[in-house]
Amino acid sequence: MTDGDWRALLERASALRRAGRASEAIAAYERLLAINPDLPDSWYNLGWLQRRERRFEDALESYAQALDRGVGGAEEVHLNRAVIFADHLARPDEAETELRAALSLNPRYVPALVNLGNLAEDRGRRDEAREAYRRALEAEPENMLALSRLAGIATGPGPNDPLIVQLEQALERPGLNAGEQADLGFALGRLLDAVGRYDDAFAAYQAANRASRASFGPRFQGYDRAAHESYIDRLIAAFPAPAPPLRAAEGTAPLFICGMFRSGSTLAEQILASHSGVRSGGELDILPALIARELKPYPEAAAALGEDGAVALRRAYLSELGRQRLGPGLITDKRPDNFLHIGLIKTIFPEAKIVHTRRSALDNALSLYFLHLNPQMAYALDLADIAHWYAQYRRLMDHWRALYGDD
Repeated sequence: MTDGDWRALLERASALRRAGRASEAIAAYERLLAINPDLPDSWYNLGWLQRRERRFEDALESYAQALDRGVGGAEEVHLNRAVIFADHLARPDEAETELRAALSLNPRYVPALVNLGNLAEDRGRRDEAREAYRRALEAEPENMLALSRLAGIATGPGPNDPLIVQLEQALERPGLNAGEQADLGFALGRLLDAVGRYDDAFAAYQAANRASRASFGPRFQGYDRAAHESYIDRLIAAFPAPAPPLRAAEGTAPLFICGMFRSGSTLAEQILASHSGVRSGGELDILPALIARELKPYPEAAAALGEDGAVALRRAYLSELGRQRLGPGLITDKRPDNFLHIGLIKTIFPEAKIVHTRRSALDNALSLYFLHLNPQMAYALDLADIAHWYAQYRRLMDHWRALYGDD
């Protein structure tokens, strides 16, 4: 093949990537790199596309090829590998290795420092998290996310805690975007609450939720109560009776943990995972990805699966789960919003057991309102919307309990 031929392939692959035609772009990059493998940027783009298509191991390999071939901005590649390990494969040790590799190349690389703090925080290593956030602020004093994360893990603040003053002053800076205002506001609310300034804390949380809403942009519609009620109606109608057993079932069902967000599911999983025979899967995104890819419209398509379809989905789920490398034993799938999908879960895993975590409704509602969440949880921006969501959650859980109370 001539030089012009592979360059034409490169242009084709790049055009497909820019057009959002991911599977075609992946195939084009694979053909290109089979012919001319010494293209580090193309390996990077292939890894990015594979990650988007949930081909995580392939993405890791493509990113490794980009690194081996001298890609520019190697610290960003290590960061991308770390995110795959942490967010998709539940391999925090390898994620930490990648972040430290990024920082060995650029000790002031703020995204890696913030992610390292996040990872340490998730693993209960607060001193390491504080150090990472402080290093991020030293490198970039105007980084509001690092400041808010540092404030978020402060323990035992006093009424004159300098972090409170620092957050208040930061919120007065001109030019803050709505996302930064939200990050700072939620952190300030937490510290004010901790020192007993409850009215001030609630005002900070109200302002933070307003800023959070604004940060999602003008197209953000917020929580649609009527649409959500209709969705719950459709879930109940799609799964009116217990699912039959599968004659050709293979593999072992995970243990599904669900409930309202902030209801104690993480603690429940930690307790269960302290048993030698249980492996913590964390908040796996396998089920939502299968729904988005295979079941349209949902839930009606799930209700019409039939045994062959249910067996195929079961195999697909277990195949994805196997890529997590969690080891032998009973694996937990802890996504609070699994409660929406118990009908589907019991269709593909009729033998599955469900752990449903519950918390005082008032405590649960406030805990949601006091967190900076993503736009998919639009109901959490308003206490009345939280109450509506909670009522619909209880209605659906009553239905699942009527079908599967013994499980």
